Amino acid sequence: MPKMKTNKGAAKRLRLTASGRIRRRRANKSHILTKKNRKRKRRLRSPTLVSRADERRMKRLLLS
Repeated sequence: MPKMKTNKGAAKRLRLTASGRIRRRRANKSHILTKKNRKRKRRLRSPTLVSRADERRMKRLLLS
């Protein structure tokens, strides 16, 4: 049976942390930034963790 392949789209967007959680970038930071206030843009800069509900699905994409 052939090896399972990592989903490359997911691999470029997600990263595993040391504890095994999955880190992701936040959405809404790519364009139309003039109408978003400074505080909102600053919050969007920092990465966050994938929710527990989606974690199993994301790990399957990364570690398959």
